[in-house]
This record gives sequence, structure tokens and C-alpha cells, in this order.
Amino acid sequence: MLLKVINDYHPDYLAIAFDTPAPTFRHEVYHEYKANRPEMPDNLVPQIPFIKAIVKGFNIKSLELEGFEADDIIATIARAEEKKGMDVCIVSGDKDLMQLVSDHVTVIDTMRDKRFDPAGVIEYIGVHPERVVDFLGLVGDTSDNVPGVPGIGKKTAIKLIGQFGSIENLLKNIDKIDSRKVRENLMASSDKALLSRQLVTLDSAVPLTYRTEDLKSADPDREALKELFKELEFTTF
Repeated sequence: MLLKVINDYHPDYLAIAFDTPAPTFRHEVYHEYKANRPEMPDNLVPQIPFIKAIVKGFNIKSLELEGFEADDIIATIARAEEKKGMDVCIVSGDKDLMQLVSDHVTVIDTMRDKRFDPAGVIEYIGVHPERVVDFLGLVGDTSDNVPGVPGIGKKTAIKLIGQFGSIENLLKNIDKIDSRKVRENLMASSDKALLSRQLVTLDSAVPLTYRTEDLKSADPDREALKELFKELEFTTF
């Protein structure tokens, strides 16, 4: 996947963000955040140092910071570099990152071989990128144990966001919602909707210490990679 990105897109700058084992600010506001996630498989744990060694061998900047998720780091870099006039490509299959898409920020999903601009996000999720957090606030996210509002699915969420926009505006206008059941669900779970949106909203102000120049693409350390690939028996590489 990494080689495909390098060879297909020839990025001028490149960085890889990592999660850390430490809890994040999301765990502080919601102790059940990601509580349904299984532990990292035992056979994956010893692979992490090799992954980081390969990234280093490719001379790619890696970034991580305790208390923040990799997605927050990505959000911070994307917004900072966008302001400097950069076109930013985020490589991920995580729909949370769709909230960052703009005229100068796209998401590339290498597994689907698709690139999402604002129109692509609307087609894929059903709402504009700036409303992705409101959408996820309503429907929740089972993979991260984000509750959402019980009884509100994708179609209803898209309709409500199209009609009212933000969750705040929706909650102010509950009496204008046609469906009695939806009104009742929202009144009973308005706190869950707001909490869920808070959990899925990425922090684009992570206190990172990096310079744009640090992310400039460089030639790989071929000798270091050769030794790593030999050890890992990556004979093709």
C-alpha cells in the first residue's frame, strides 16, 4: 500500500501518523469509547517496531503524540498545510476523516481505489463534508462504540441534516420533525447526539512540533531496507 501511494501519486511531502497506547481526551469524556474493541492481536504486537523501522528506512516522517489519535494528527497537518496553499491527500479508509475533505483536501482509500473530493463524500455518505460530524453524531459509530441516537439510521440522519443542518439546529426545531417516533428518540437522547458528535470531531489543533520541510519526500535508505527485508524474508522487495 505504501509503495502504491508513492508510485501512483509521487507526493512532494509524506508523513505517517501512529496511534499510541495511551488513552485520549475522548476516553475522558466517555469511558466507553472504543470499549468494544478487542485487544491488539498478540501476533501483531511484535510487528509494530518493524513497521516503524520500515517507515524510517523509507525516510518518511512518522508522528505520534500521547493523548491524541493518529486521526487528530492527520487533521492538524491537513488543516495547517491547506492554509499554506498545499493540496493535501489523506490516505485512509476511515470515514471519520471525510469531515476534513475540502477543495484542497481529498481522501484516498487505497482498498477501494477511490479518491473522495467534496462531491464524492456527498455521494458516499449522503452529506457535505462539514456535516459528517453531525451525521455520525446521529447514527453513531459501532466500530468506536460511539452511541448516536437509538432508532435513527442513515436515511433518517441524511434527511434531518438536509432539513436542519447542525445537530444544535435540529434540537432547537424538534417540534418541526414529521415523525413522532424520531421526535421522541431525539428528545430522549439529545445528550447522546451531542456527545457522539464531540467524540467523532477531530482535533485539528494538536500541539505538534514539526516543520513542513520535515515532511519533504526523500530517497529511501536502500541499505537499511535491504537488511530489514532480508530479515523479514520479503524476497520480492
